[in-house]
Amino acid sequence: MISLRMLRTFQAVARSGSFAAAAERVALTQAAVSQQMRAFEQATGRELFDRRARRIALTREGRDTQEKVEQILALVHALPARPADPMSGSVSIGAVVSVIGALSLAVAELKQRHAALEVRLSSARSAELVQMVRDEELDFAVVVGDAAIGLPEALAWTPIYDEPLVLLASSATSGQDPRDILRARPFLRFDLPVPTGAVVDRAMRALGLLPAEYLVLNSIETIVSLVAGDVGVSVLPELQRGHWRENPRLRVLPLSDPPYVRTVGMIHRRTHPRSALAGALAARLRAGGE
Repeated sequence: MISLRMLRTFQAVARSGSFAAAAERVALTQAAVSQQMRAFEQATGRELFDRRARRIALTREGRDTQEKVEQILALVHALPARPADPMSGSVSIGAVVSVIGALSLAVAELKQRHAALEVRLSSARSAELVQMVRDEELDFAVVVGDAAIGLPEALAWTPIYDEPLVLLASSATSGQDPRDILRARPFLRFDLPVPTGAVVDRAMRALGLLPAEYLVLNSIETIVSLVAGDVGVSVLPELQRGHWRENPRLRVLPLSDPPYVRTVGMIHRRTHPRSALAGALAARLRAGGE
């Protein structure tokens, strides 16, 4: 079955002469573009591409098909459309695990005012979420700033809020100087390969803080639980709506002044019909940190 999405992908390939360049334009992977074009050829019963050359070229049938596709898409673009309510219908949103709680609350607050809004939430690592937005499996995703480095042309990054890096210790820990505490207590490090771990590592190196690692973990919630149990101390971004300062088993100490921060923001396609919803959600997330 031929879809409008398939026609737009074919248009991008035909105009650019490259699956890779088309993938950037339509925010898909090159493999997804190739798969779509094979399905398009099967649906039309035509061989549209000459794949023998280094640059993708259209066959005679491909050039004939391009002319028709351009006409179809021009007619579709010219159709009058009733403005859709940006706060209704279904939307898929992803977030890193440490943000999913704040995101869930922000979504719940929006749904109280917009009952027709249907939201599916999912969590994954930042790199996976970027790929899911690119492949149109997600409408947008909330990730850590480092994940926005090297984004494909079709995707954009909008910062939402900053979380200061702090020294987290149990209430049984004495002292005020982070350096003394880090030297004296076992250090629980957040995993380096993920963006949050990289942010923490850069800050600690800049401050000359190089404690011996006791455990390396990839869950902020697990680290907080271990710190509350007095297993060790850690350097983490102070999570929005984490309520660590209200926990009698925890101490939250500034790591530096001014603080190093983890930036949380939204990955989205540059042109997207749900941009108003994305803006409203970003505003709710910002408000949650005030």
